[in-house]
Amino acid sequence: MTQPFAPTPLVQPGPPAGGDPHPGRPRVTELRLSAFAGHRRAALPLGPLTLLAGPSGCGKSSALRAYEALARLGGGAALNEAFPDPVACVPERARPDAQRRRGFRIGCTADGPAGPVRLDVAVQAEPRLCVVGERLTAGGLILLETALRDPGKRAVQAAWHTAGPTPVTRGPLPDDRLGTALLPLRVAGRTPGQRRVLAAAEQMVVALRSVFACDPDPGRMRGPVPAGVGRLLGGCGNLADVLWRTRAECGRRHTQLVAAVRAGCAGPVADVLAEPSADGTVRAVLDRGDGVRTDMGRLGDGELRYVALALVLLTGPGVLEVDPAGEVPAALQTLTVLADGLDRGLDPGQRGELLRLAARMCERGHIRLVGAVSDASWAAGTDGVTVVHLKP
Repeated sequence: MTQPFAPTPLVQPGPPAGGDPHPGRPRVTELRLSAFAGHRRAALPLGPLTLLAGPSGCGKSSALRAYEALARLGGGAALNEAFPDPVACVPERARPDAQRRRGFRIGCTADGPAGPVRLDVAVQAEPRLCVVGERLTAGGLILLETALRDPGKRAVQAAWHTAGPTPVTRGPLPDDRLGTALLPLRVAGRTPGQRRVLAAAEQMVVALRSVFACDPDPGRMRGPVPAGVGRLLGGCGNLADVLWRTRAECGRRHTQLVAAVRAGCAGPVADVLAEPSADGTVRAVLDRGDGVRTDMGRLGDGELRYVALALVLLTGPGVLEVDPAGEVPAALQTLTVLADGLDRGLDPGQRGELLRLAARMCERGHIRLVGAVSDASWAAGTDGVTVVHLKP
């Protein structure tokens, strides 16, 4: 089992005690893994740019998996979509109770206009997958609480804060969905208490959504790909298709991408582009500026991962395969990138360039990054980085 050490911020993210530079944007500031896979009683603080550091087996990937699952639940996904292998999420030494039930517990805190809002969820993985308890709290007040009263029914009994003549409203909710995500459909918002519940629930949902989990796979990035909608997938195998789209859509960001690729790849780089073929496919190439174009398939694994991660940091929800909150103005949303193996295959120069690019983009407030690395000592001296050390 893993126990995180106290977080070690290289430089505390955000401003000093004066306040957050982007207070209107809901964001997840803590991930709690009370009992999840190899984690017990773990609370991981999350800044705009966070590195989860530790050796193989310390639980970095499982922490990212828990965050991604919460994001899916916040977007309205069912439990079996968020946890395709729920038994793997149960702590290995967890013993079943008399009814042979085993499960796991996760949660998070989202900060924003409504103040810190906590969400904690208990999930039963065996004998059947369901939510057995959920709690949404703010300012020490329980705004939503659910419990599985009758295992024979596919519903939990929910109680949410309303204040006024009726302090609490009760009703059933499905046991395979996150109740917090359903509250905007159930609460009218007529009383101050109801509006407080809605504000907290909506802040949590907006903070959780717009998550892009990526782990670029160089093996899938080397060949031509069919031209499609130009939305980058988590493995970045359709990088060429995305370059075909983004180069024409935003000249400023493309110029930034070219500069980043020039800094992280060997040889001169005048442009990064995609070339179409007669069969309807496109391939990614580097224009060397002297009449030579290098097929990206010739690049090393580290170079390909670097290019893909730089593209992720320089684009947004309209380009990445994410689930943005369409009803919320883009200025109030933040894209969170979950990058497993952020430093995998990168040389020291590429790591440094990528981290500096991430720090610049995260400082602007429209993007946050949680990356898993084996060793974070190379990040020392970069402003705005929070490092959380994990041990097996």
